[in-house]
Amino acid sequence: MSEKTDKTDKTEQQRLSVFKTYKLYVGGKFPRSESGRVYEVTDSKGKWLGNAPLSSRKDARDAVVAARKAFGGWSGATAYNRGQILYRVAEMLEGRREQFVREVADAEGLSKSKAAAVVDAAIDRWVWYAGWTDKIAQVVGGGNPVAGPFFNLSTPEPTGVVAVLAPQESSFLGLVSVIAPVIATGNTVIVIASEKSPLPALSLGEVLATSDLPGGVVNVLSGKTAEIATPLAAHQDVNAIDLAGADDVLAKELEIAAADNLKRVVRPQPVDYSRTPGIDRLTAFLETKTVWHPTGALGASGSSY
Repeated sequence: MSEKTDKTDKTEQQRLSVFKTYKLYVGGKFPRSESGRVYEVTDSKGKWLGNAPLSSRKDARDAVVAARKAFGGWSGATAYNRGQILYRVAEMLEGRREQFVREVADAEGLSKSKAAAVVDAAIDRWVWYAGWTDKIAQVVGGGNPVAGPFFNLSTPEPTGVVAVLAPQESSFLGLVSVIAPVIATGNTVIVIASEKSPLPALSLGEVLATSDLPGGVVNVLSGKTAEIATPLAAHQDVNAIDLAGADDVLAKELEIAAADNLKRVVRPQPVDYSRTPGIDRLTAFLETKTVWHPTGALGASGSSY
């Protein structure tokens, strides 16, 4: 081996590792926490994985502003367009599959093969919800028979800005299972990532930013769940809250806070996220608008038309 080659090999061996800086995802951008705080994230064996932003109440309020700003455009988009964008998210996840397999394996203490199965299920879940965007209205809406010369039509509309406490144990599949149905029906969302395993959620923000999803439709916060959820539950511009990642004590406190402006509340319950979901989470944050319209005077044929 020549002296030049030997020096090159030594230089390559001395290369420093490039550690990833995890940031929040708010309004389509990647800010650090307003407080400047971070906390250490470790795997199931206590090995350091990274520093995650420790979100503050100000970060939560900023996320609400971003979600409200995005709501008009997202809820006004066609269901077909929303389906295309959700499918694009699945495409981008497929391209970064290996990264998420590694992050899920570290976060949940799974073998590589089990983590791969979880990631594949999460990608399939995005595709599943993408297919529902232009079909859910046909299931929960329609024409109503009434006694009189009227058209009576019921159509579902999104509730608005939804705060979601992501499942604590299922850091990726559970996360996808609570975010995708909320945005599929036209809502915007602030999601609080798993406190113990937030890294897959923060990486998901990077995927969403490159998936044609308008900024502010999904906002990802990390930190202490109770600290972030409390101001969101009491916030007057949040229309609903999903307590999937709350324990019984926290859930009760948040329900009380949410009652102040009559938020819709989805209570925590045992869920097997590996099973094919029904449409419960699609309909949980939908309102039904019913419109009456006169058909005109009835003639001999039974209608004026």
